[in-house]
Amino acid sequence: MTVDALTDVAGLRVGHATRRGDGWLTGTTVVLAPEGGATAAVDVRGGGPGTKETDALDPRNLVRKVDAVVLAGGSAYGLDAASGVMAWLEERRRGVSVGADPAHVVPVVPAACVFDLGRGGDFRARPDAATGRAAVEAAAAGAPGARVPEGCVGAGTGAVAGGLKGGVGTASAVLGSGITVAALVVVNSVGAVADPETGVLYGELFQGRVDYPRERVHEAARRRLADLAELAGPAGAAGSAGTGAPPPLNTTLAVVATDADLTKAQAQKVAGTAHDGIARAVRPAHLLHDGDTVFTLATGARPLDAEDTLALNEVLAAGADLVTRAIVRAVRAAEPVAGPGGVWPSYEELYGQPHGQP
Repeated sequence: MTVDALTDVAGLRVGHATRRGDGWLTGTTVVLAPEGGATAAVDVRGGGPGTKETDALDPRNLVRKVDAVVLAGGSAYGLDAASGVMAWLEERRRGVSVGADPAHVVPVVPAACVFDLGRGGDFRARPDAATGRAAVEAAAAGAPGARVPEGCVGAGTGAVAGGLKGGVGTASAVLGSGITVAALVVVNSVGAVADPETGVLYGELFQGRVDYPRERVHEAARRRLADLAELAGPAGAAGSAGTGAPPPLNTTLAVVATDADLTKAQAQKVAGTAHDGIARAVRPAHLLHDGDTVFTLATGARPLDAEDTLALNEVLAAGADLVTRAIVRAVRAAEPVAGPGGVWPSYEELYGQPHGQP
């Protein structure tokens, strides 16, 4: 049985650490690979990324597999969460062996961050090594194939998507070949996720499942967002509707995973085409103040068809489609936030489900 989540790729686990209240609105999400690690790659297309250990994933470089990927709030400060994950892995002797002693390992933990500084009210409230450890412990404690909490959790706790509350979303699919592909996203975009003319989510337009909101509902939503943008002033109007909001420094992060047996070069191609899934659901994407980053993890349980030189294509297409669907799920699962750091309505608060119902 599948749960329509990243954990449908056998061996992968997901854990969140969430901090709210007393100035906090942030967190960390960890994707934990199975023992022995997973082949990993990355593609960074945002103009303002905050990342760690991404160079190690270049197909030309030594590292072939990683044991975890960290997604964190807190901008570049939040990358410290990876230190807690590294320490947890080292204690379990998981990492690149660098000596005869089995305890001598160096875990390679790629990480990327989103900008959510000050959204809980305290600029200094951001993830650290303890937050990373809490997230990886939550991942390790989860059952195989467990459901993944979505919305305002983990790295999506303080996320904002074009003035609406953002968050974490995930989705999966089993292809005709039997290969599983899945995606997990953190949506914290400068660009809009909903069409300003209709209120429909861009990702749902792509999926062809469109339920247009009634005009009066859409007009009420537009007025609410315009009022919040006016309160935010010039700094917040471009990408955040929060009162007294920080500048629009944002990012959409994704992890695309599969049980296919991929080389690092193939995994990097998957990461690259998965950015199409962001571009379909967020407009505009990949701006100078975005840090849009996609990781790929491949567990290698299922070989590609050696006789088919284009066998990778179905994985490439699915990865992009699932990123789009995961973004839609993140936005629909998000809950509104009103606090000392700002006010961000959720899509469901503004439009409800189904659209336009009283």
